[in-house]
Amino acid sequence: MAALSQDRNLLAVIGDEDTVTGMLLAGIGNVSQNQKKNFLVVDSKTQIPTIEAAFEEFTQRKDIAILFINQHVAEKIRPMVDKYQEPFPALLEIPSKDHPYDPSKDSILKRVHKLFGE
Repeated sequence: MAALSQDRNLLAVIGDEDTVTGMLLAGIGNVSQNQKKNFLVVDSKTQIPTIEAAFEEFTQRKDIAILFINQHVAEKIRPMVDKYQEPFPALLEIPSKDHPYDPSKDSILKRVHKLFGE
């Protein structure tokens, strides 16, 4: 497991402007030499294929340890989120200012409940 996480030193975020801005102000922003960013701002005009492409890219990158995604954005690509099972990057659904967290929608929490027979 240590070999899997050894080079993963970045966090990534897919979320609304407030969430991404807060994360960037906290210092997680990174733009690589080939202009790859570790964040995507999602608004009402963002197309679902754009969100899916970012999710796919971030979950395949070997330098990302944790991917944060606003739960309301995860709902837009729920089949992809539910299908994701890899340990790295870890996937965390988080609330946003305008959309509270709903534990019944969180795919990771659903798996935990299933594991413990709840």
